[in-house]
Amino acid sequence: MLSAFGTVRLNLLPMNPYPPAIVHPPRASLPVLLSVPHSGRDYDAGILANASQGRLALEALEDPLVDRLAWRAISAGIGAVVQPVPRAVIDCNRDEEEVDPAAIRNISPAPVGPRARHGLGLIPSRTHRHGALWRQPIDRAELARRVDQVHRPYHALIAAGLADMAARFGEVVLVDCHSMPTRAAPNADVVIGDRNGSSASGWLTAEVARIVRSEGFRTALNDPYAGGAIVARHGRPELGVHAIQLEIDRGCYLDRDGRTAGAEFDRIARMLEQVALQLGDMLSDRAFPIAAE
Repeated sequence: MLSAFGTVRLNLLPMNPYPPAIVHPPRASLPVLLSVPHSGRDYDAGILANASQGRLALEALEDPLVDRLAWRAISAGIGAVVQPVPRAVIDCNRDEEEVDPAAIRNISPAPVGPRARHGLGLIPSRTHRHGALWRQPIDRAELARRVDQVHRPYHALIAAGLADMAARFGEVVLVDCHSMPTRAAPNADVVIGDRNGSSASGWLTAEVARIVRSEGFRTALNDPYAGGAIVARHGRPELGVHAIQLEIDRGCYLDRDGRTAGAEFDRIARMLEQVALQLGDMLSDRAFPIAAE
């Protein structure tokens, strides 16, 4: 498979009912890549027929309109990988091993990991508000199909994009974009996650907080969201590959219905653009002394 970042070899099953990830190739000479894994909102008839609590329960798993919040940064030339497959189908911010047996037929009865135990594993099985999501669990062949056709390609595109930028600039940052329920972090509009310092260098995380605050928003670090599988997998700050997760309060950019853009939508889009552009400039400036040596 040929991606915008070069050739990525993927082991796909013959039938592929799932749309590919949307790639916005970088046009600016800045070592920043955006990831938007949870904004998919198109559900096929089979998924909806198996939804025991209906479409609204599946929509509760989405990060509403976060892909559209990225429009300013993308227009400015920042590269992005956007997952159009809904999180209810498969969660690209979970490891492949984070499996909940309530969602998969004929698999080990022990949930793997605390999030899977709460129904939010690789294939979500339930939410606190709606309860069980599915009439029937999927079989292991369907699990393998979703992993091969959705999860692995998404991570392969991110890895390829970061590797390309790292080869050109020496350092690169992945900004993984999410939304959080209002009041999930009572004293913060944006929660910055760096896996408690393991997925990004401290100076870079501090710069993100500074930029967000300069745009008029309150920040918190790693509480209650320290970062998921995407930043854990791709962040290697000791190798110059940084990865941070941004959780943005939905009340800051959505209308009261929780689904449509609110009055402050473009203000959040500008904040995200500034994070990307300013981090890119900083990393580019750091690259010049290294290249000169």
